[in-house]
Amino acid sequence: MRVFSRISCRIKFAAWRRPRAILWAAVGLATLVLLVAMEIAARRYGGVPGPAATLVREVIFAPKPGPLYGGLALMMVVLTWRQRFIAAGAAIGIDIVFVLVRWAIDAKVPDDHFFGNGALWVMLGCAGIAVTRRTGEERVLLLKGVGLGLLLVAGRKIGDSWLLITSKTRPTVLDPYVATADHALGNPSWLAGRILKSTGPIATHILDLVYAQLAVAAVAVAIYQLRNVAAERHFPRHHLVRTFLVIGLLGPAIYMIFPVVGPIFAYGPGTSGTGGVEWAVANLWPHTPPPIATPHPVPYDAITPRNCMPSLHTAWATAIFIHSRKGRRILRYAGTFWLIATLSATLGFGYHYGVDLVAGVVFSLTTEAALRAFDRGWDRSGIQLVTYGTTVFAALLVAYRYLPMEMAKHPWVFGPLLILALTSVIYGYVRTTKLWESEAAPKAAPARRPEPQAELV
Repeated sequence: MRVFSRISCRIKFAAWRRPRAILWAAVGLATLVLLVAMEIAARRYGGVPGPAATLVREVIFAPKPGPLYGGLALMMVVLTWRQRFIAAGAAIGIDIVFVLVRWAIDAKVPDDHFFGNGALWVMLGCAGIAVTRRTGEERVLLLKGVGLGLLLVAGRKIGDSWLLITSKTRPTVLDPYVATADHALGNPSWLAGRILKSTGPIATHILDLVYAQLAVAAVAVAIYQLRNVAAERHFPRHHLVRTFLVIGLLGPAIYMIFPVVGPIFAYGPGTSGTGGVEWAVANLWPHTPPPIATPHPVPYDAITPRNCMPSLHTAWATAIFIHSRKGRRILRYAGTFWLIATLSATLGFGYHYGVDLVAGVVFSLTTEAALRAFDRGWDRSGIQLVTYGTTVFAALLVAYRYLPMEMAKHPWVFGPLLILALTSVIYGYVRTTKLWESEAAPKAAPARRPEPQAELV
């Protein structure tokens, strides 16, 4: 018996040494630690509940429905069609009960927080079923589905807490540095803002919808990638949700290093029309580009998130574009449209500078390359690509912070250099991933030559 016990322990240990098992364990542990850290920080700096307390609160109180139902949709990729109908029906039924109770007691809730509890209840219920009613691979698969859905919900709440922390802990912002460096690209946010204002309300509404519903596009692409999980009973080695979550985890940490609020806040009236003027360096956006002057940190309010450098909307839209390339034609078109519309919105609404977008694309490609290299096993090409992307990204941040005046005074030198740096990372990513795909593709066996037959004499 001791021999069999030792063999069993060795098998279990070997299984946990597999990269995918290690990845899931690392993601779970990192999420738990981050939830606790965000909870403490949100209460300390903002005096408000953090992501863990908010998630627990939404079991009963009215939540935002979008993230919860998006998480439910992701979880259901591990279910059969019959189970999906039951899960969706249960979520809707529970929400109807909650809505009726709130209506009966005349509960005051925001219009966009009226339902969503049902999705959370169903995900928690599936976790309970996995632990109590499933065994072996079926239990693991269902728990992975629940974890994927809850990670999406938790990631959104961790992001909200990050934004709060950036506004409370970074009293000064570096917008003058970025705005000065942006002269190297010709101040594209000012140009895009004027173009958008001249197009009328239709284009504005479309871009606003695209910008606000980025997570919906991500869930749609992810569901397409994971559509065969229920039949194959395992997840693909790499999919969009992982890239999305890692970008959302690492990006806000850079906000703490490089706090920037964006053109519409630092050089305009803010999104409310008047609220940002008292804190703005000058009311210039989008009609008058900022003058070239020696930059310095400037104070800003304790409400507006410092979430511009890099542009995570650009990073996420780039990831959606990359992962939509393997889909059907309509999905490829949608991914292209979403990327173009997101870039137009980030600039046209004054949320980002042009140099933010350059950094966002480099950040996204480097993150995507690192995850793919991890999946296939680190080799020379993967290490080189990730190292190069990281170096370019760090060089961009250093240039924006310490060389903005040189960039503004010599736009015909630094502008092409920025585009060249961006293009080199794109080229390196495309070239390396094509090499990986060609190595992974099954090679056709050479055809056997027919043996010569003996001639009849």
